[in-house]
Amino acid sequence: QVQLVESGGGSVQAGGSLRLSCRASGYSRYCMGWFRQTLGKEREGVATIDIDAGTRYADYVKGRFTISKDNANNTLYLQMNSLKPEDTAMYYCALDPSRKWYCPIRSEWNYRGQGTQVTVSS
Repeated sequence: QVQLVESGGGSVQAGGSLRLSCRASGYSRYCMGWFRQTLGKEREGVATIDIDAGTRYADYVKGRFTISKDNANNTLYLQMNSLKPEDTAMYYCALDPSRKWYCPIRSEWNYRGQGTQVTVSS
């Protein structure tokens, strides 16, 4: 059983940056990613990374967010730059133990963390 624990959320002004971290306990060499949810809105996928560090991004974050993984420390990251108020959401780290490659952007995953709040003010 993999456990995922996110950290790094907070409040920033528009144009600012935040770096989210997600520490995985247990084997995590699978597809991993981030999705987000705002109260009253549907969840939306943000980014994914495969075991060869291949990455995918949703159009609304492409060019601003970067997903990466430190396999030695079992930690997933999401560097978020040029943040916009519409990026305000609870961000969740996620893992799919059935895939190692071809990790599609999605909002439903087998395992997820408890979430970390990101608030961007204008």
